[in-house]
Amino acid sequence: MKAIRQIGSLVFVLGLFTVVFIGMPWYVIYAEDPVLPLWLQVAVFCLLGGIFVVMLTVAFEQRTNRKQAELPSAELESKILLLNSAEIPGREIREILGLVQGHTVFAIWLGKDLSALLRLVLGGELIEYTEMMGKARAAAAKRMIAQASEMQADAIINVRYMTTSVVGSAAELLVYGTAVKLSR
Repeated sequence: MKAIRQIGSLVFVLGLFTVVFIGMPWYVIYAEDPVLPLWLQVAVFCLLGGIFVVMLTVAFEQRTNRKQAELPSAELESKILLLNSAEIPGREIREILGLVQGHTVFAIWLGKDLSALLRLVLGGELIEYTEMMGKARAAAAKRMIAQASEMQADAIINVRYMTTSVVGSAAELLVYGTAVKLSR
């Protein structure tokens, strides 16, 4: 179903850009006959048909209540311990190495944005944005852990995540914490 929705989204985007950037200027300059040429009719059909296909697939997914795939985890193959507290139970902080951070800006393409917009109308989880933020969290955490690894840290304490909307469907995600060395 996801593949059909993506095809519908792609058809919508192609139809939209053809109508807006080729069809409208052509019609303004060359249209003497009120009948649209076949290529412009096809572009309008793609635009409307793409919306219809996306709407049907989203409605079908919600109706069947299909379980969504697990999101990528920020838990990475690393020996560096991540905590959102200032202390580590049973361990003592030997040295504070300093601030480490990971940063990314993610966006979804227009087709997925259309799917999410239809979910706003129909209700339900905006899985397109949930997946985007999951990938952003994993990428930002990986960058922070890489920075801490370069400092030879054993753990990152006081880990915090911040998100900000940048423009449209793009979101900035920042993760930061304090890199520390632990006593053995």
